[in-house]
Amino acid sequence: MTEYLKLKESNCKHCYKCIRNCPVKAISFKDDQAIIRSEDCILCGQCFVACPQNAKEIRNDLAVAKALINSGDPVAASIAPSFAANYDSVTIGSMEKALKQLGFAAVEETAIGATIVKKEFDALAKNGVQDVIISSCCPTVNTLIQKYYPKAIPFLAHVVSPMQAHSMDIKERLAGAKTVFIGPCISKKAEAESYPGTADCVLTFEELSGWLTEEGISIEPAEDRNQESRARLFPTIGGILRTMKADNPDYTYMAIDGIENCKNAIEDILNGKIHRCFIEMSACAGSCINGPAIDRSSREPVLDFMYINHYAGKQDFRVAEYASQMLKKEMPSLAAQNIYFSDFSIGEVLKKIGKTRPEDELNCGSCGYNTCREKAIAVLEGKADLTMCLPYLKEKAESFSDNIIKNTPNAILVLDEAFTVQQINSAACKLVNISSPWDVLGEPVVRILDPAPFMEASQKGRNIYDKRVYLPEYRKYVDQTIILDTSFHIIISIMKDVTEEALRLEQKTEIGRATIEIADKVIDKQMRSVQEIASLLGETAAETKVALTRLKELLKNE
Repeated sequence: MTEYLKLKESNCKHCYKCIRNCPVKAISFKDDQAIIRSEDCILCGQCFVACPQNAKEIRNDLAVAKALINSGDPVAASIAPSFAANYDSVTIGSMEKALKQLGFAAVEETAIGATIVKKEFDALAKNGVQDVIISSCCPTVNTLIQKYYPKAIPFLAHVVSPMQAHSMDIKERLAGAKTVFIGPCISKKAEAESYPGTADCVLTFEELSGWLTEEGISIEPAEDRNQESRARLFPTIGGILRTMKADNPDYTYMAIDGIENCKNAIEDILNGKIHRCFIEMSACAGSCINGPAIDRSSREPVLDFMYINHYAGKQDFRVAEYASQMLKKEMPSLAAQNIYFSDFSIGEVLKKIGKTRPEDELNCGSCGYNTCREKAIAVLEGKADLTMCLPYLKEKAESFSDNIIKNTPNAILVLDEAFTVQQINSAACKLVNISSPWDVLGEPVVRILDPAPFMEASQKGRNIYDKRVYLPEYRKYVDQTIILDTSFHIIISIMKDVTEEALRLEQKTEIGRATIEIADKVIDKQMRSVQEIASLLGETAAETKVALTRLKELLKNE
């Protein structure tokens, strides 16, 4: 399936908001990146709207539209009636003037096609053959049914959408024409490509706005008093019904908006709870005026409804009559084959994320799935990772952290910016001779330690690493590290008890000092002895010399 929604990988921050907002869980995760599974996607655009990192982008088809205009064939623009909600104070006259500057040969309202379609809906209801009739204007609803509720396909009105009907009508009236639909919907791109021969290109309002800006074209206000424009109501909730006659007393006519409400209604239909109804279904809450490709700055659903309601006329557009067969739309099943996993397999996945008992299954939805079992099945299907369970990761991290803090031989102390004890481990309790952390939690650190080092680190805004400190009140030496955590506004102190090492060092130093002192005394004594010996040797040598000299003289005389 073609990718109509793309992912900017660098922007995806594994926040899981897209999967939480995806009504059919058509998003998988690999390497902490979201991946849109096109085979499962219904192109509702909720992931695009919800993404806080702007990581999703709609496929841009401006190049296709420009190529059509440059082809030489006449190109007509079909503008969805929700344009009046997207652009302030504009009319079809405003749009026609601006778009013709872009090169369009004709500019018309898709509401013309809506008029053709609503007549066919009235004919279906008047015929009364279908027990339940679901409108087929919203391609996202159609795709939802085709992929996830194929048994409900017979309940769809097998009628072309207003975009398709208008494109067909334009091509009947304008020989050789190509058509470009412009609206607030992503799934229209898929619809156009799934049914060749109708719209030749689909642009969103965001793409059109970018094109106009690129060309320096402004949309100027223009008056419009066309009363033959009741089908302009189509993009509002209940707007289809308001344009229809809806006069078959055997039917209940109702409007449902929002994917979850649509899913619930479809399930009720399949369960036989609903009969003899014509149901206008819209995937977007508030219908098309709240479509995913409405300019984000223009999202004012209440004011937009009021503006569309005021802008719509009281009469129908004059349109050609078409045989029902020409307006028929085939919508085959697109359902994938279901894979079933045993309770044992699901249970094994649950165990891996710490859910060994039913009460462990929080079903918090933080991973994007409604229940832990749904998440486990997604893991088995290769759509989800075990690490997507945030409570499990939090509990695991806390347990890991607690084990380290609890079992480390180092004393750990956590203070707030007021130097009040917020956390203290058992090693720190032992160091400062207290029996329980509760003795000091919430108390000023001065009760157990000199606050000066903490105040110094805080004032200078600098961490202190492995500073040797003597705690006289406890007769202990510690190597103290003080870390300032400005993110959480806390001060962390890690103290390694090095008393034995310090005492051994002191003892070694004392022994060395004593040894040196003894050595000095021995050297002094030895020097004195040497000097005494030298002195004695000197005297003896002198006496010997005198004696020998006398002996020499005596011998000479003889």
